[in-house]
Amino acid sequence: MPPLTPPPTPPDDWLTLGREVLDIEIAGLNAVRAQLGQGFIDAVHTLATCQGRVVVTGIGKSGLVGRKIAATLSSTGTPAFFLHPVEGAHGDLGMIRAEDVVLAISNSGETDELNAVLPTMRSLGVCIVGMTGHEHSSLAMQSDIILKVHVPKEACPFGLAPTASTTAALAVGDALAVCLIHWKRFDACDFQRRHPGGALGQRLRLSIRDVMHKEDIPIVGETTPLSQALEVLNQGGLGTVVVVDGNRGLRGILTDGDVRRLVCQGLLTLDAPVDQVMTRGPRSVRPEQTAALALDIMESATITVLPVIDHENTLSGMVHLHDLLGKGRIKFSA
Repeated sequence: MPPLTPPPTPPDDWLTLGREVLDIEIAGLNAVRAQLGQGFIDAVHTLATCQGRVVVTGIGKSGLVGRKIAATLSSTGTPAFFLHPVEGAHGDLGMIRAEDVVLAISNSGETDELNAVLPTMRSLGVCIVGMTGHEHSSLAMQSDIILKVHVPKEACPFGLAPTASTTAALAVGDALAVCLIHWKRFDACDFQRRHPGGALGQRLRLSIRDVMHKEDIPIVGETTPLSQALEVLNQGGLGTVVVVDGNRGLRGILTDGDVRRLVCQGLLTLDAPVDQVMTRGPRSVRPEQTAALALDIMESATITVLPVIDHENTLSGMVHLHDLLGKGRIKFSA
């Protein structure tokens, strides 16, 4: 391999130049953030209520951004695919149905190959959302909804290579995807079903016995004074103390939230037995069930910890939300 030769006129500080590029891109994102308005709201509503698929299209760097946006939408609950404009002009427009929505991306809005297929797309009855840096461009004029993503300048010193503009388009695509996640109440279990080979998918396929806490579980008896139960809760590190009978059978649970409510209601009596204030019949899971099921229960009930019991209602362990997401004692490979 020949030795590297220095550039003819190297900058004094490559780190400074790198930071300048990031500053330009940050400025572009701030500008686009300020531009978000009714068009963005209309785009979210249109994509969320789409009865078909989102057809993302663009060419060149915008096409590469479009492929990523389509992939993100599909993986987060909004069916989408990427359609190359040239391939569309040669027959692939046949994949589009009237119930679909087209997301067309072009910074200039004057991409000939893209604009050439838009009239045919419109004739098919689809709604066209145009993502462009120029709201008076040909793309904008052919769009039902305009997403303006104009950046003050590109990071390229010649202003030619798409840099800040593609970053902005990608970020707006992410913003659309996240809004749709919230609209559709898409959750981690839905994500796992679409990512059986991903890291989160691998975690959620584990059985609960593989992720639960088996030792140092914060437990107390039914007649334990509340004062002692609070000491166990404070030292347990799970935000919960489990109440069991003499055979370690699950009787109830006391959480940090329960204690706060007792304090606010003026009902905290430290010498009272814990079974007078515990939550009876708490939600629980079994060791052989999946982590995905535990996560689903936690999300639906807005809780972060579950007792794990066997078929005889005997406490086997505890599972925390962080264990399911790989942030607890159980470590997962990246």
